Amino acid sequence: MRTYVVGVGMTRFEKPETRDWQYWDMAREAGTGALADAGIPYTEVEQVPVGYCFQPSTAGQRAAYELGLTGVPVYNVNNNCATGASALMLARQFVEGGVSDCVLALGFEKMKRGSLGSGADGGDFATSPVARHYGIMAARHGFEMSPPTAQIFGDAAREHMERYGTTEAQLAAVGAKNHRHSANNPDAQFQDVYSVEEVLAAKAVHRPLTRLQCSPTSDGAAAAVVVSERFAERHGLQDRAVEIVAQAMTTDTEESFASGSCIDVVGLPMSRRAARQVYERAGLGIEDVDVVELHDCFSVNELLTYEALGMCAEGESGPLVESGATTYGGRWVVNPSGGLISKGHPLGATGIAQVAELVRQLRGKAGARQVPGARVGLAHNIGLGGAAVVTLLRRP
Repeated sequence: MRTYVVGVGMTRFEKPETRDWQYWDMAREAGTGALADAGIPYTEVEQVPVGYCFQPSTAGQRAAYELGLTGVPVYNVNNNCATGASALMLARQFVEGGVSDCVLALGFEKMKRGSLGSGADGGDFATSPVARHYGIMAARHGFEMSPPTAQIFGDAAREHMERYGTTEAQLAAVGAKNHRHSANNPDAQFQDVYSVEEVLAAKAVHRPLTRLQCSPTSDGAAAAVVVSERFAERHGLQDRAVEIVAQAMTTDTEESFASGSCIDVVGLPMSRRAARQVYERAGLGIEDVDVVELHDCFSVNELLTYEALGMCAEGESGPLVESGATTYGGRWVVNPSGGLISKGHPLGATGIAQVAELVRQLRGKAGARQVPGARVGLAHNIGLGGAAVVTLLRRP
């Protein structure tokens, strides 16, 4: 059964502790916005998968109750940075499998200031679900005092530079591009524009990554209404419907760890595998895509994802971003929202917010950041510890 997104909503992504709100306030704002966009009441919603990482158990119910007390099932989803896309995937599966006709995917996060640690385990590496990943990093690069997530991705950047000749300026070009894009996004946490030189001169987090190449901790929420074709027809929603043509989730395989490379440990093989599955199921390829929202938690991950999605050959992602192929006027527009680097990264909301941006782009309703003629969009959301989700959307 075909599935469609007919409504999206999100809050502005904000620096933690700068706005007086709770996670349920965020969820109410995003969920109400998505329902209003779809033009349907909450009473039509049959199930609610809710994504978050740092709130307590059953926080999904507390958040969803802000929209209504209808007794529908609420599922609490936690998949690290891929949490939002995981919640959306559950929503799609419920609809595609004929279990439900209308499902609300909701994601939120209320975070703390400062660098993101190793995950929701509180930094106890002995019991951390990502201990194996960091062990690979430490065996090859040692362990420094920089934030662990920045360190493992920074070490992946060092490997890419050594292996392919990627330059610090090419990594910085990702940050400069995404900050430039976010200047046209009123929901972005940051809206300042920086040159490549300014990105390079920013405070180092873990060389070669500087602060302007790293996604910040953020507060915020996003929501999407996913429906069946018959629901869309019955409610007259075809004019706002964007089809989820294909979607795939992958987890780590032996390939992730066998090489001992941080490039593989942070998820390139997972992303590549998920993308291939999506292209096969959709009968479309990256050449058919117009606009991409991908997981640029750090600038190097945008480069790695270019390669995983087939936008270029291995090792050619640095020249690709430097050429202008991934911004306005280029072959694709990547992260028109500003991406995680500039829009912000509230873990549970990120994957759904990516799809919200693409839905607006494919409807032609993205304002000053509109990608001309966009008809096909691709979202990529990845979580360290073992989850990569790729979603392909098309405007009928």
